[in-house]
Amino acid sequence: MLKRYSVLALMALIPLCSQSHDLLPGQTQSQPQLITNATVHTPTGPLLNTDVLLKAGKIASIGTDIVAEGAAVIDASGKHLYPALISLDSQIGLTEIGAVRATVDSYEVGEINPQIRAATAFNVESELLPTLRANGIGYAQITPIGDLFAGQSALVQLDGWNINDALVKADTGVHLYWPASTLPQGQTREQAQANYQRQYDIIVAAFDDAKHYLQVPREIQDARWESMRALLQGTSTLFVHADERRQIEHAMALAAKYQVQLVIVGGYDSHQVAEQLAQQQVAVIYTHAKGLPRRIGDPYDLAFEIPAILHHAGVELAITFSGSWESRNLPFAVGQAIAFGLPPTAALNSVSKNAAKLLGQPQLGQLIAGAPASVIISGGDLFDPSKHAVERMWLDGRAIDLDNRHQRLYQKYQQRYQ
Repeated sequence: MLKRYSVLALMALIPLCSQSHDLLPGQTQSQPQLITNATVHTPTGPLLNTDVLLKAGKIASIGTDIVAEGAAVIDASGKHLYPALISLDSQIGLTEIGAVRATVDSYEVGEINPQIRAATAFNVESELLPTLRANGIGYAQITPIGDLFAGQSALVQLDGWNINDALVKADTGVHLYWPASTLPQGQTREQAQANYQRQYDIIVAAFDDAKHYLQVPREIQDARWESMRALLQGTSTLFVHADERRQIEHAMALAAKYQVQLVIVGGYDSHQVAEQLAQQQVAVIYTHAKGLPRRIGDPYDLAFEIPAILHHAGVELAITFSGSWESRNLPFAVGQAIAFGLPPTAALNSVSKNAAKLLGQPQLGQLIAGAPASVIISGGDLFDPSKHAVERMWLDGRAIDLDNRHQRLYQKYQQRYQ
């Protein structure tokens, strides 16, 4: 009887574990697209009543009164043209239903897993991908979660038949989750300090082992240290997930010791060391733009103001909304930062140009001639929830279907009240 119930339970989970959307990926661009009279948001500011020509998957030209023979003309009068947004530190495509373990591929057991590659687990058929596209997000840095060294993130397009179609860059950097320095519940201060020191020693030992490993040619390779070769040679990035000042300072010291390129992910206390971050050219991927105070006594709006503080201090800034399904809220997190002092152009760059640069893809995320034709048209301000209205999207010139299951359910239940 027990075996029978177990089989029935597994059968009940099959629909959850095999969910996929039924939208066809966009087709390769065969005809030039001329978008006219739009407010075009470039890396240096908006251009009013401007034309943009998309041709052969690239932005061919930007200007006024562009003439393009044979092009399909799209009148965008009164509308806004933006680059497709980039969601950093996202588990989209790695986690479908958090409560169903079979659909969660974002975490690996162990403390030293730099060899884990998120790209191998990305589900291009995820039902969640279309919900991000509908909010203007065309790319994502899919990021593993773990204890200490979690693995390598990847940059993907949120459209394609398979991972090979979607993949932009397989390895964008190694992710290190810095140990917490605060006092955990149930531990004495001495116990907490001892645990922190143990984990810190593991991090240092891992870097030392990788460095020594790479100094001698090997017949038998160790996947862990091979995956850190680019990092230690200066051609990859160390993404350290850290919020507390002590964590950030220790991470900066480690990066300086081993001469690796560092990016802080999280950064709640980053404003306290903004000057040092700017001096050492350490970028911050800020994840708390819609966050709450973390400590008693913090101002209610501190988390909202930190992006503006970092920007004015000269820190290279990117903003994200970490998670899987919740990544779709990225535009509204940016809007929150704008409302609390971050200039609109800097805010746009934080989820486009700056984000692309941190991932080693500087050609993405900006509306300039020669860049990939990955753009969106919005009926209003993309970062204002009351005006946000993504109407069309192109990725590398391919027209993308913006339909999604959430929208269909909304339309379905609207019928009840008509």
